[in-house]
Amino acid sequence: MKAFRLLPFFIVLAFAITSQGFAREATHIEEALNSAKLQGNGKLTWWGFHVYDAAFYRSNHLNSPEFALELRYQKSFSGGSIANRSVEEMKKIGVSDTQAQAWGRQLAAILPNVEPGQSLAAIYIPKQGTTFYSEGKTLGQIAGSDFPRAFFGIWLDPKTSVPKLREQLLGQNCPPPLFQEVCNQ
Repeated sequence: MKAFRLLPFFIVLAFAITSQGFAREATHIEEALNSAKLQGNGKLTWWGFHVYDAAFYRSNHLNSPEFALELRYQKSFSGGSIANRSVEEMKKIGVSDTQAQAWGRQLAAILPNVEPGQSLAAIYIPKQGTTFYSEGKTLGQIAGSDFPRAFFGIWLDPKTSVPKLREQLLGQNCPPPLFQEVCNQ
């Protein structure tokens, strides 16, 4: 009977350890952003299936243009299917088919297959571009400022197909200056 009364405590404790562990493991993000702060996190579900957990990081100053997004997958996906889905989502926010396809080929060449529990991260630093990581190891980079607007726009653009997740990632704060969104903060 005592064990049953302690069950809610253990559930809360397990959730706290899991969500903090995800945020703490991002040393590559901490190093790239120099004092990264978790701005928000959430999870993507599709037809009731938990697809991934997302964490959005900003550098110490919220108006700083550097930021990162890390996804911890709960399902297995090929790098090619992640790239293809990214292309489809970019087109939904207004990227031309030709440009989205070109970026999709670059993503397909960079992104590995993922298994449940593995993470992929993308870090944007102006003048350097967007660098991709798997489990903290560098995978590759895509240069320019148009790509990150399209790629991170999948989650952060006001036209995203996942507005609830966008809200969770941004929290009460503004999106990065890259999105040039009017923000009253």
